[in-house]
Amino acid sequence: MPDSAPWRLYIVRCRDGTLYTGITNDLDRRIRDHNRGKGCRYTKCRRPVRLVHTESFPDKGGALRREAQIKGWSRREKTELISQTVYPADSPTACDERTGPGANTHATC
Repeated sequence: MPDSAPWRLYIVRCRDGTLYTGITNDLDRRIRDHNRGKGCRYTKCRRPVRLVHTESFPDKGGALRREAQIKGWSRREKTELISQTVYPADSPTACDERTGPGANTHATC
């Protein structure tokens, strides 16, 4: 059965400056989960995270292949990709550490 929501590849920048790449079919929920400490083990102690790049795919397989490709890249290559990403200032995905979801939530690891 095909997925009803398009799949999204995303990259977030963590509080410590590291980058995390993942996929989801509900981007807002996934970013919220990361910032609540429920996203994954890697980002749990690096909150808050900030969305810095997304790409859409019609199916999970395409998103998984792109995720694997990007995870094999150097930080410089990922940073170059991110530098080409522009979000409108009023976009719900253009949140920052001070005003984004989970802004007052900090990990205690």
